[in-house]
Amino acid sequence: MPAKKKGAMKGCGIKNGCKSKKGGLTAKGRRRINAKTGSKLKAPQPGGGARKKSYCARSAGQMKKFPKAAKNPNSRLRKARRRWKC
Repeated sequence: MPAKKKGAMKGCGIKNGCKSKKGGLTAKGRRRINAKTGSKLKAPQPGGGARKKSYCARSAGQMKKFPKAAKNPNSRLRKARRRWKC
């Protein structure tokens, strides 16, 4: 497995189709990050399962760490949690 590269998100935004307005990454964004870093990002799993449980637990920690984002219903954190149905 290749070493992780820094700056994988650089140049990845809503305008070029990498990030979704609903929160999270689009399929194009996941492909781009995977190609740059060698990671294996997958689409959200709102139906349930271990990945959903793990993501919801991690993002709950982010909500505690960043109370300003937790209060804003339009923050990327809140949008992603909605998309995952946390």
